[in-house]
Amino acid sequence: MIFVMAGGGSGGHVIPSLAVAHELRGRGHECIFIGTRTGFEARLVPSAGFPIEYIEIGGLKRVGIRRVFRTLFQLPIGVIHARRMLRRLRPRAVFSMGGYAAGPVVIAAWTRGIPIVVMEPNAMPGFTNRRIGRVVKRALLSFPEAARFFPKGRSEVTGVPVRGAFFEIPRKELGDSITVLITGGSQGSRTLNNAARESWKFFSEAKFPVRFIHQAGRNMHAELAREFAEAGLDGEVVQFIDDMPAAFTNADLVVCRSGAGAMAELAAAGKPSILVPLPTAADNHQLRNAQAFERAGAGRLVLDGEMNGRRLFEEVKSLWDNPPALALMGEKARELAHPGAAQRAADVMEQAAC
Repeated sequence: MIFVMAGGGSGGHVIPSLAVAHELRGRGHECIFIGTRTGFEARLVPSAGFPIEYIEIGGLKRVGIRRVFRTLFQLPIGVIHARRMLRRLRPRAVFSMGGYAAGPVVIAAWTRGIPIVVMEPNAMPGFTNRRIGRVVKRALLSFPEAARFFPKGRSEVTGVPVRGAFFEIPRKELGDSITVLITGGSQGSRTLNNAARESWKFFSEAKFPVRFIHQAGRNMHAELAREFAEAGLDGEVVQFIDDMPAAFTNADLVVCRSGAGAMAELAAAGKPSILVPLPTAADNHQLRNAQAFERAGAGRLVLDGEMNGRRLFEEVKSLWDNPPALALMGEKARELAHPGAAQRAADVMEQAAC
């Protein structure tokens, strides 16, 4: 059978789709992506060995008025092009992770009566998934809170695909010091970087038994690495962590943003976390993700505007002073894990095609 994988833009949209496509291909099916030339899909999909076809469409969220009008002009043209592609490709079902690139494809699939399966990784669904939620065949969720945006009985909590290495990370007992992993993603986070550098004096003055593993990103790495060396604390500040599962294995506590990918990795690894949502995330979905983790007892939420050096020091110290609470957070995080998400998504795609 032929399946179309719709959407793209960010790696968070593309990478889970690729995991599902690999699973479907392993079952003997053909997967064809439809996306844009400007999104991550243009690089990641061909390198993974899958064909991709392109449409032109831009975003509607957090863009200027000229970009909005341009996108609204592109949308009907994109739908027409997508309809032609679907008529030629004749897919049995369409899989969508959402994102602006998915819009024309899922609209075209709906008008042609092709079953649509969406995977929604956030507690607050993205714009595209919210708009087409009522017509989907099946919605695969990471958070139960998102179910209200889809027809009753058509959604289930599957999580999003996560590398198997994260699920294999063993529980870590707290030793003579606490290892804190700080990561704002591959590009780094200015808020987390500044909070970390401000915190070093507090940890140093308190002679606190801490070790840092800090992914700073390209822009701030050099200055932070130099200042960290001068602070005389244990650990390292690096530009990019190639083996993130290994970093998670060594960490007792993770300080990070609360995008869907990070949340899935925290759950799979069973790691306690301090979550600092990106305030400019679309529809404030990172705040919703962090709130869901906090309600489950799997992490602590600190708003971006409240995160600074002293707050970081106080949060780490309070968990160091209460090892049972730290361990419980890790256990609660692991309870939110969903192994086999790609396999379940492939099952649903095959069912939708029948």
